[in-house]
Amino acid sequence: MSRTATRERLFAAAIELIAAQGFTATTVDQIAERAGVAKGTVYYNFGSKAALFTALLDYGIERLSTTLREAAEGRKPLDALEAVVGAELAFIGEHESFARLLIAEAWRSGGGDWRHAARLIREQAIGVVAEVLRAAVTAGELREDLDVGIAASAVFGMVITVALDWRTLQPERPLDDVHATLMDLLRGRLAG
Repeated sequence: MSRTATRERLFAAAIELIAAQGFTATTVDQIAERAGVAKGTVYYNFGSKAALFTALLDYGIERLSTTLREAAEGRKPLDALEAVVGAELAFIGEHESFARLLIAEAWRSGGGDWRHAARLIREQAIGVVAEVLRAAVTAGELREDLDVGIAASAVFGMVITVALDWRTLQPERPLDDVHATLMDLLRGRLAG
């Protein structure tokens, strides 16, 4: 197995375990066992559980940010916002455990490198939303006095919260219905 494949197996195992039982309660032994590798493989690839957590956040946030950026590319600003919201919902639908980990651990001071995680989320994922909103303000599609930074955080946070609610409590609801409701809320508040 290649080093990349091994790291991805370790990431998948760590995401599931940390999302289910928390960073502190998850052991390197559990991660190795879930990934089907020896404990030393974890240390060889990352050096420590904390380094694994940091690399995991880097990897997941980069994948999420790339997904959002690709959704926005080549679209008019408000169409890009709709595409970004849909892409975030779909990403969370496919990577629910990672979203749970972000909510549960990335902001917790007792877990891994939470300041690093918060900064990455803000600069990368929320940054994509901010770019889209800024373009919409510049194009005159959103009100001129919109606080883009706060609005971007609010949009990102609203989508991740609603996506987890959808996946956990209403999994039978179609993605399109959830997306349409979010867009109705955003259209009414951001433009108004």
